[in-house]
Amino acid sequence: MVAHSDNALMQLALDEAWSFQGLTFPNPAVGAVISDVYGQEIAVAAHQKAGFPHAEVEVIKQAYIKLTGDTSIESIKNSAQIHTFLKENHQDIFHNLTLHVTLEPCNHYGKTPPCSHLIKELGFKKVVIGSSDLTQNAKGGGAFLQEHGIEVVFGVLKKECDELLSPFLTWQQNKPFIFFKIGLSHNGVAGEGIITSLASRKKVHELRNNCDLLVIGGSTVRIDRPILDSRLCHGKAPNVLIYSKRKDFDLTIPLFSVENRSVVIEKSLEKLNNFKCVMIEGGQNMLDAMSKSVAWYLIFRSPHFKGGQGIVLPSHLREVFSQKIGEDTMTWYKKDD
Repeated sequence: MVAHSDNALMQLALDEAWSFQGLTFPNPAVGAVISDVYGQEIAVAAHQKAGFPHAEVEVIKQAYIKLTGDTSIESIKNSAQIHTFLKENHQDIFHNLTLHVTLEPCNHYGKTPPCSHLIKELGFKKVVIGSSDLTQNAKGGGAFLQEHGIEVVFGVLKKECDELLSPFLTWQQNKPFIFFKIGLSHNGVAGEGIITSLASRKKVHELRNNCDLLVIGGSTVRIDRPILDSRLCHGKAPNVLIYSKRKDFDLTIPLFSVENRSVVIEKSLEKLNNFKCVMIEGGQNMLDAMSKSVAWYLIFRSPHFKGGQGIVLPSHLREVFSQKIGEDTMTWYKKDD
């Protein structure tokens, strides 16, 4: 049975997960919330990066600290070790609580123990699931919990939770998830020079660090002479595809001299199918060129004005998620034709 607060709590989980969208590749973005018997939030968390604890483990860890005051678990980063600690020290504090999670808890031993087993061991009263996990190796977590006497509700905000999984579901089909990132001034200009805040630029560098291909237009390379690395998060520099009919580039442009990077110049987009997570950067020319290839857009908007010609964005963009990043606003959009 869906409680009155289930939609609101699932939305909190969705919002937390969307803030890490693009950073969890090749894993799905997942959010989770733990609430008390009155439907009040105790903790909210998300899966932040491949290799990091799943959303369920992270939110249980946060709730444990809040409910017990025991901070000794804070220093434990390994997911399996967190599982062990919680099983040994939970003191039955979860038996009356509810877990909301955007994706059905995993039910297999992979790089980490199954979240479904941890939830069962801790004795949660109820688990509310947005999207069912249909992957062959991980599915069945909800049924496992039901078999062990835990109330399970499926399909709360299912449409929204399924949309959150769009990148992961695309990768599962061996297709590239492609999104276009652009920074705009308050009046819609994306011209030369710095547009957005340091916080936004750090976020972009984190996204570059996690994608396996960065696509940029030839005119932007010639005019901006970028380096396109991930130095602000001390990450790797992504491989680059320069979309251009001409190949006569000045090789002293910084992006060409980054170590351990492949740079190719192509007049078609066929090679995008060889990758899974593709981020496109550029201005009006690239927006127009990619209009038929891109459904997802990530826009960082500054509160400051800038001189120059405003960008004309594609039509039919629907806002999916928005949050503040420093003084800027970061928004994910989906193009619905």
